[in-house]
Amino acid sequence: MTTAFVLGGGGILGAHEVGMLRALAEAGISPDLVVGTSVGAINGVLVAADPAGAADRLHGMWHGEALRGAFSESVWGRVARLARSGTHLHAIEPLRAMLAAALPCGDFGGLALPFQCVAASIERASAHWFSEGPLVPAVLASCAVPGLLPPVEVGGEHFFDGGLVDSIPVGRAIALGASTVYVLQVGRIERPLTVPRRPWEVGLAAFEIARRHRFHEEMSAIPAGVRVHVLPTSSERRPPDLSQLRYRDRSGVAENIERAHAASARYLADMTGD
Repeated sequence: MTTAFVLGGGGILGAHEVGMLRALAEAGISPDLVVGTSVGAINGVLVAADPAGAADRLHGMWHGEALRGAFSESVWGRVARLARSGTHLHAIEPLRAMLAAALPCGDFGGLALPFQCVAASIERASAHWFSEGPLVPAVLASCAVPGLLPPVEVGGEHFFDGGLVDSIPVGRAIALGASTVYVLQVGRIERPLTVPRRPWEVGLAAFEIARRHRFHEEMSAIPAGVRVHVLPTSSERRPPDLSQLRYRDRSGVAENIERAHAASARYLADMTGD
């Protein structure tokens, strides 16, 4: 039996996945394979690097200054960068430095577990899966959010955030041979959509429809004999709002970790009958 952890995208909401990882570790569930997208690629590569210690390491990283530093530029600094680049608000170097410092190896082959992450190829307008070669450029490509970060060049090709093409890649894990899949997601699929009434809500709703449609398609095509567990984030349900765009606001990180931990622990206890 091959167990896969699938870690989805969602920016600052990726803190939920840390709580889920704690609950899985406490339940004695460990992966044989890790697949990640966007912030799920950041969380996921640390799981693949150190399966036993990943939950604690990520807990410290999310509560510390490492992630804050990746997007710490002032308002005027962001405006100036956008004016110079014409495409993005933040430099990617702080995030590159954070990943290089956090990872114990520089190559996919040095990880403790098989790991793959997805990015969106600009030139080919399609998904590209990274599974070998240098780690940091691959993870950066997977989390290069359009408008916030510049596209990442790998091998002469340019990439944007993997959430554009596969936000919760259950199908990839199954294609790689997983017979049991634990889906670590950020809670958006649990929130009902509402009819947009503001310009920014139109974009949010359109993106959510596309990402959820892909996820539901993959869930409806699960082969016989494969078990997929979608871990819950919490009992709170509210429609998507501007909080999704507040990628620098860490005020909810601790609460999201704890809610996801409690909800996932209950789910896993019910699943095993404990």
